[in-house]
Amino acid sequence: MILHEIQHDGRITNADLAERINLSESASLRRLKRLEHAGMIRGYVGLVDQSLAGYPDNVFVQITLASQQRDDLAAFERAIVELPEVMECYVMSGEADYLVRVIVRDARDYERIHSQYLTALPGVDRVHSSFALRTVVKRTELPVR
Repeated sequence: MILHEIQHDGRITNADLAERINLSESASLRRLKRLEHAGMIRGYVGLVDQSLAGYPDNVFVQITLASQQRDDLAAFERAIVELPEVMECYVMSGEADYLVRVIVRDARDYERIHSQYLTALPGVDRVHSSFALRTVVKRTELPVR
């Protein structure tokens, strides 16, 4: 229940949290600190509206490397994390080696990122891009109770 409440409102006071989970304030704080110490709660953030921040578009990019040798994968991964528009990057099974979510201002912005950065990353052989037309669901809350 603590995880549900914290995910729903990361700014909840300990007094309100304790009331919602039916514990004393000291017990609530102890359990919360235990979850933080165990790494279950990694931090607290404010969720910024992507569109209002000037990045209304999402591009999903499938990247295939020329080689899947460990050193080549590591070089690519070290480089991709340096691009601030890259919000997520996953190692994939299947045709592409990576699936990357890039946020952009518009098509011209993506063209710049594609030509100057993505295709210049170490070991990149192929880049396949798809613009998201709209977001149907995007959650930050895990289904824990």
